[in-house]
Amino acid sequence: MSNILNEVGIENYLFLSVLLFCIGVLGVLYRRNSIIVFMSIEIMLNAVNLLFVAFSTYHQDSEGQVFVFFSMAVAAAEVAVGLAILVAVFRNIGSIDISKLKNLKG
Repeated sequence: MSNILNEVGIENYLFLSVLLFCIGVLGVLYRRNSIIVFMSIEIMLNAVNLLFVAFSTYHQDSEGQVFVFFSMAVAAAEVAVGLAILVAVFRNIGSIDISKLKNLKG
């Protein structure tokens, strides 16, 4: 087991990860700004990545850390595509408020 994991304890990583995930869920559910919703999704993804790294270190196996690396690469691509969509929506509507996007239904 890693030296720093012995000092801090896996329970604290678990608690922090759950706290970050709950903050992200609340941001997705209660905010109407699209950028804040995307940031909340990223917070949830980082909470899961934190757990992967903590448990990977706890079990002394690097597979979780490799998975986090690829997950972060996919998250970077997700952010780029999401921001491009937001720019296109802002050009058409003039706002990125989620409640105004309901008018786009076909």
